Amino acid sequence: MTKFVGVLTSGGDNPGLNAAIRGLGKACLGCYGMQVIGFRDGFRGLMENRSITLDSKMLSGILTQGGTILGTSRDKPHKMIVGGKEMDMTQAIVENYHRNNLDALVCIGGGGTQKNAYRLVQQGLNIITLPKTIDNDVAGTDVTFGFDTALDIATEAIDRLHSTAQSHHRVIVVEIMGHRTGWLALGAGLAGGADVILIPEIPYDIKNVAESIKNRSRSGKSFSIVAIAEGALSKNQQAQMDELDEKLKVAKDKDEKKQVRKLIEEITGLRSSHTLKLANKLEELTNIESRVTILGHIQRGGTPSSFDRILATKLGTACADYIDRGEFGVMLASRGEGVAAIPLEEVAGKLKSVPLDHAWLASARRVGTCLGD
Repeated sequence: MTKFVGVLTSGGDNPGLNAAIRGLGKACLGCYGMQVIGFRDGFRGLMENRSITLDSKMLSGILTQGGTILGTSRDKPHKMIVGGKEMDMTQAIVENYHRNNLDALVCIGGGGTQKNAYRLVQQGLNIITLPKTIDNDVAGTDVTFGFDTALDIATEAIDRLHSTAQSHHRVIVVEIMGHRTGWLALGAGLAGGADVILIPEIPYDIKNVAESIKNRSRSGKSFSIVAIAEGALSKNQQAQMDELDEKLKVAKDKDEKKQVRKLIEEITGLRSSHTLKLANKLEELTNIESRVTILGHIQRGGTPSSFDRILATKLGTACADYIDRGEFGVMLASRGEGVAAIPLEEVAGKLKSVPLDHAWLASARRVGTCLGD
């Protein structure tokens, strides 16, 4: 009997999504005679039963395209806005899964998608996930597709900023994506020769950063590049966050938890404002003119790199093999040159942070990069 496979993309857009859809679709159609149904706009499209048949014509010519032909959203099955109200739509998703006679559902996304997919596994659905994110922070995998492309974009931006920083004798602070981890800022900063790299894993002391910049100035270097992840915090801010996290753990009612979360949001929510304040403070402490460049969503767009196309294709085609064998409830992770199936219960809610003994950090210190600590 013909198997029916559903696929959706969830979370932020990402280079390589179409390559993964293509790899999955072509392998399902050509190798196993399966039918592939794409659901529009993530879990919301599955809840609303908005679908499209992914035949060979639909899969043709999408390998090099950025974004996702299916569209995406950040909707969660158990917390979805419907009619202006937040509702648990898990049951509607389960019903549409069966209405479409699906034998498996492939969810392509980052950390949030892994958690949402695991909730569907607990509802008895046959789920396989593929890990994507430019942040590279999904647990259990060596690398996520999308990261390499974003790394190239951020590195090129730093390369370009060198010339204007040098010409005008300025400090240029470049904000790079990375809300919870610093893989992208660290990699781009290291590749682009940033003089200071600030990441969430290492709370920084702004006085140490300023002193590093002044030391460069004293040695005759007329400019500095500061690469900062959007989620990087100062030591004072991190201490506040730790205190609020403890308060959140012992909060007894919803109102108290809501108040604590609001305070946390005040510290972490206004990223761009935080970066601007950092640049202004550095100018005050160093007496060197400072400017800010925020790369923003430009890091997520455009044509995927060859590495990301290969990685996404490898995971997509492997996914068809796992569906044929009936192996579900797993995330397919890149491990070395191969693919490993990691139980979703071991991935959901986990974060892959930059280890403090990571080789990239060691290399950054050895070339004299200030990490703010």
